[in-house]
Amino acid sequence: MSGGPGKTNLIVPLTGATVEAMLAGFRAAASAGADMVEFRLDSLQKVDRAGLRALLEDPPLPVIATCRPVRQGGRFDGPEPDRLGILSAAAELGADYVDVEDDVPEPQGPRGRVILSHHDFSGRPADLEAIVDRLERSEAEVAKVAFAAAGPEDAVAACGILRRAAKPAIVLAMGEHGVMSRILAGKFGAFGTFAALAEGAGSAPGQLTIDEMKRLYRWDATGAATAVYGVIGCPVAHSMSPAIHNAAFAETGIDAVYVPLRIEPGPESFHRFLDAVRASPWLDLRGLSVTIPHKENALSAVGPANVDELSRRIGAVNTVRLDAEGHLAGWNTDYAAATDALCEAMGISRPRLAGRAVAVLGAGGAARAIVAALAHYGADVTVYNRTVARGEKLAAEFGARALGRDALADLSAEIVVNCTSVGMHPHVDDSPLPVRALRGVGVVFDTVYNPVETRLLREARQAGCRTVSGVDMFVNQAAGQFEIWTGRPAPRELMRQVVLDQLKGR
Repeated sequence: MSGGPGKTNLIVPLTGATVEAMLAGFRAAASAGADMVEFRLDSLQKVDRAGLRALLEDPPLPVIATCRPVRQGGRFDGPEPDRLGILSAAAELGADYVDVEDDVPEPQGPRGRVILSHHDFSGRPADLEAIVDRLERSEAEVAKVAFAAAGPEDAVAACGILRRAAKPAIVLAMGEHGVMSRILAGKFGAFGTFAALAEGAGSAPGQLTIDEMKRLYRWDATGAATAVYGVIGCPVAHSMSPAIHNAAFAETGIDAVYVPLRIEPGPESFHRFLDAVRASPWLDLRGLSVTIPHKENALSAVGPANVDELSRRIGAVNTVRLDAEGHLAGWNTDYAAATDALCEAMGISRPRLAGRAVAVLGAGGAARAIVAALAHYGADVTVYNRTVARGEKLAAEFGARALGRDALADLSAEIVVNCTSVGMHPHVDDSPLPVRALRGVGVVFDTVYNPVETRLLREARQAGCRTVSGVDMFVNQAAGQFEIWTGRPAPRELMRQVVLDQLKGR
């Protein structure tokens, strides 16, 4: 491993415009648990020896001095001799490391402990291995490479370089697609990784905050043996799944971390990532949650023979398990989560759904899973959809009926399940169902989970119906994934509280 036996440093870049702002940031970084800071001297409005002395006098943490030129993504646009002079002065005044770009001729570079760095903001360099080899053969103490990621397979490549590195190294795939390389830096023995002091204060694309790294992504508990799980989607940055599953791993004492994996739409992007994972067993990736738009791609990748019958009929999976040999198996925990949430509210078992009249609003992906499950257990299902032809197509597949949304005024059902997005934040005053249609309905289930109580659920409760929140389904599907991956009971109450806390925070 590149970092040797030492701990991977969690480095906070400080980008204040004044010395006073940087010193305040330094104190905050130390309080937040950083191991090291990077002074981005190119962000200062004025750089002189007095200012450098103030920054470097009796620092509470080790310091990297960086003065990045515009040509490598920084802000310094002055003469090159002046820039290198700033770095030399920082080294003389006690900076623990100076970051020097690899296009600086070695005789012109500052003395001291050098981090020799290469940046590529256009993508993963075709000659990445050669670049790393050249940096490792230099006299620098640390080799650093950062490049823009096009997909999480680039983050896998960055982790692979780290584990093979011959000297202390920092290798980062930048941007949202490369976030995994930042979170897993400690697993692969990196010299360090970077985390912003606060949202929007980062020095490069894709930097998480130090609070996210330590609290959300289990930085201090991640090591060489840590198993990796993740959520695939597009978009994925605001997924609640990392908070839920990382909290569950911590609660149950499982050595694992769960990361976000943004994969652009299309089967090619999905398969490219999965191919990279299966070629990298050392990554220890053991499970994936899959969300929009990749659930059908996941079924294709896993193969119909490796999923259950109902998932095959639905045509999508949201859960993938990988073993150490790269074998895949898939499940759709959405349908089980929905039917169980409904049955728990009604105090019945799944078989007792048989013969019950159920109105399903919508004909999208969530409706498909729920219609398939309800039909499987013998419920009498009617699909109501604005586009009648789409509703008829879904209904025909599972032996249900289909009507237009205008027919809701004459609704006759014991159970109503809303699978549309009507009423979702921020449109919280909308409802997919008129109040008068609730007469005679016993149970109303809204798959929307933000807000926790939608207008539909509030009016249903006031009308005397039993209600089921989308939070119940969300927790059930996450708990199902956890149990599939780990073979252990999920801490459901904790997971539910995490969901509620996340929604409250938003």
